[in-house]
Amino acid sequence: MTDEKKITALPYGGVFPPVDGPEQTQPHVPTAGLSARRMQTAVPAERLRLHLRRRLAERMTDQLRADEAAGRPALAEADRMALAGRILNDAAEEFTHQLLADGTPVVAPEAEQAVIAAVLREVFGLAGLEPLLRDARVENINVTGERTFVRYADGRRDRLPPVVGSDAELVDLIRELAARSGVEERRFDRASPGVSFQLPGGERVFAAMAVTRRPSLSIRRHRFERVTLAQLRGNGTLDAALESLLAAMVRARKNILVTGGTAIGKTTLLRALAAEIPPWERLVTVEDTYELGLEADERAHPDVVAMQAREANVEGQGEVSQAELVRWALRMSPDRVIVGEVRGPEVIPMCNAMSQGNDGSMGTLHASSSRGAFTRLAAYAVQGPERLPLEATNLLVAGALDFVVHLDRPRGHEGRRVVSSIREVVDADDRQIVSNEVFRPGPDLRAVPGVPLRSETLEELIAAGYRHEGTGRIWGQA
Repeated sequence: MTDEKKITALPYGGVFPPVDGPEQTQPHVPTAGLSARRMQTAVPAERLRLHLRRRLAERMTDQLRADEAAGRPALAEADRMALAGRILNDAAEEFTHQLLADGTPVVAPEAEQAVIAAVLREVFGLAGLEPLLRDARVENINVTGERTFVRYADGRRDRLPPVVGSDAELVDLIRELAARSGVEERRFDRASPGVSFQLPGGERVFAAMAVTRRPSLSIRRHRFERVTLAQLRGNGTLDAALESLLAAMVRARKNILVTGGTAIGKTTLLRALAAEIPPWERLVTVEDTYELGLEADERAHPDVVAMQAREANVEGQGEVSQAELVRWALRMSPDRVIVGEVRGPEVIPMCNAMSQGNDGSMGTLHASSSRGAFTRLAAYAVQGPERLPLEATNLLVAGALDFVVHLDRPRGHEGRRVVSSIREVVDADDRQIVSNEVFRPGPDLRAVPGVPLRSETLEELIAAGYRHEGTGRIWGQA
């Protein structure tokens, strides 16, 4: 391990080695965007670091675009690191020649190699984000310029020291993370000012530039990558009656839509519902950005095809939308189709999947209430090429969906999430979907019993093991 007494800490979490002489005690100076005269006053090791970061970003981007244009597959992580090492060594030699030409003292060879190693750690070790991602208490990370905020699992928010030294370094960091995100390269520039991807640890990332005053990075992490309904009961998200009902809904192959606000735990509940699916079933998951990760648990889900939407390339070609992926999924002999998040015209192929033999399919949707989900679905359906009128959309949704499960934050406990409402879809009546709220929000927004289930539905759920009305007895069994 590096001796902490022999390195100089940077305010954004990285390190660079000391420089012989009095410059060793000088503080880190973020120099991206400074004038040439002020750059000359920065410590040599810091100037070298900035030069290496700039060259690495330029040449790695050029390489990625050349590979894409030539149709070559993306480099593996080890190959990327090897390429980055060669680029950094060439850039360091270039920098030394520049210093010699200017008559400026050069960086000692040992310090130069240490700076190269530090840059590799910054680029391939997530830079100043690394300690935040290691902290299990941190749930959300939001960076705008040098301003860094985190939200902890208990709902508390805090402002932390910067993770980068400048806007330019934040953009470089986002590009490097996006380029290593997975099977598809994800561009981030003025032509593509927004990017969404997943970090190696499963964290979901969205970043924006050009359309914002300063570049912005948002990271959402899931505390429960493998979770069951029993675990959610243990942490207070639901009670025993809801656990029994939700498990029976999955086993009875009911089509379920999980709704709620941003970062409310929809994906976590979807994972817990999927844990009730028998392991012999074939699943196809469709997501904008990989997040569910059901294929990672081969014991619980040995037969999973995980698909991710693809953005267009530099020439505007090659886009594959979620709607198209759902259509593809129907040709892959799935027992169930799971859509990570419905956010557009994929609602129509998803409803088709649910209503033509793929019973037990599931998805999530941003909505402020379980009833509001129907309005949101109709709005998304209009965006599709089918341009279905409201009446036809309602008929499609009513014929596809069986239940809407809504999550909310209980009053007085902002850091908690609870199941607040469960709505049974009954039918469509012209411009309206008919539904019964079998569990409704109570005084603190936790779900309490509402309208009774229809007798036909209740019989199916009891046959699937539903423990009715909290008696503890499994109805339908002797």
